[in-house]
Amino acid sequence: MNKEQAQKQNGFGAHQWLLLLLPLLILAGLIGVFVQFDPLQTLTGSAPPLEQLTIERFVLDDQGITALVVNGGPEPVTVAQVIVDEAYWTFEIEPDATIPRLGRATISIPYPWVQGEAHEVVLVSGTGVTFAAGVEVALETPKPDLGYWLVFAVLGFYVGVVPVGLGLMWFPLLKRLGKRGLNFILALTVGLLVFLLIDTVLEGIEIAQGIPGAFQAVPMVFFAGLLSFMALVAAGRRQGAVQADPNRLWLATSIAIGIGLHNLGEGMAIGAAIALGEAALGAFLVIGFTLHNITEGVAIGAPMAKDKPGWLRLAGLAALAGGPAIVGTWIGGFSYSPFWAVFFLAIGAGAILQVVYEVTRLLLGSTQAHRDAFSWTNVAGLATGIAIMYATALLVKF
Repeated sequence: MNKEQAQKQNGFGAHQWLLLLLPLLILAGLIGVFVQFDPLQTLTGSAPPLEQLTIERFVLDDQGITALVVNGGPEPVTVAQVIVDEAYWTFEIEPDATIPRLGRATISIPYPWVQGEAHEVVLVSGTGVTFAAGVEVALETPKPDLGYWLVFAVLGFYVGVVPVGLGLMWFPLLKRLGKRGLNFILALTVGLLVFLLIDTVLEGIEIAQGIPGAFQAVPMVFFAGLLSFMALVAAGRRQGAVQADPNRLWLATSIAIGIGLHNLGEGMAIGAAIALGEAALGAFLVIGFTLHNITEGVAIGAPMAKDKPGWLRLAGLAALAGGPAIVGTWIGGFSYSPFWAVFFLAIGAGAILQVVYEVTRLLLGSTQAHRDAFSWTNVAGLATGIAIMYATALLVKF
């Protein structure tokens, strides 16, 4: 075997690498020429550049108001002036007054904000463009001390772990159901999860619409969700290949993971509401989410109705599904970021979709050659699951 044959057998040779890289080198050269001469200047003339700043979050403390901003526009933006409540105010900005594309900055304003009052902050760029945002109710931003950590942890436990655990207390009743009753519960589980799926996607899109378009937050809802779905399906197939019998425990664990990611978003909503001074809304969300989530325990227990898991295992599943709500309250309360909120919601949507897929397979596998897939039992279960989630969701929509 000569050298050329060995190269063909082992991989690309020098000629193939040249063919691979040549189009990329030509493309890089063309982009460089375009940037250097910028033929669009003949069309735009001396028009000012497009500028875009988004104030993601305010932090209020005894030092004043701190604004966290991001530049989602195509051009760098220089913050020249700051107006608070229609008065120009001194400020400090880090790392620099000129914020590059996709860059972030922290603007510290020593303004004596008033407890419970509303304030408006306007940023003025070097070209005179203004960017405004408001503090609806001025309250001191929670600091990450032990007291707040514990309070948020209790709220997350109350919202996530408690209702899921209460729902799993119905597990002994599931074991007493016959085939038709079990199919009804499985169909009800699909209805619960379909509602959660749609609710999660819509919530992600709603938050994404407030994020600068350069970050492609809305497409990320679907792309991250799709990748999450495919990864979990692949993991489930691998787990199923290891064990000969249908792995109903893995399916229950998948449901707990999907619900846990959804509850992470719920915890973030509660933490952010309290951090933004909307304590009444936060309390409203805690009560609503607690009632909303009690049916999630039924969804976790349904695939294991023919098994005999111990209470320790059921407690672990309750912690897996409800525990992320605690982490969510910490994230939302101390360092809420709309971008990461969308990302986690998208992953949660993909996880829930995977669970819907697996539970549907389990439901169809329990029918006779799928002939009873659209039986009145299954339809009634699906409709009941959606109706329950719709009714309890009325308590958390605002």
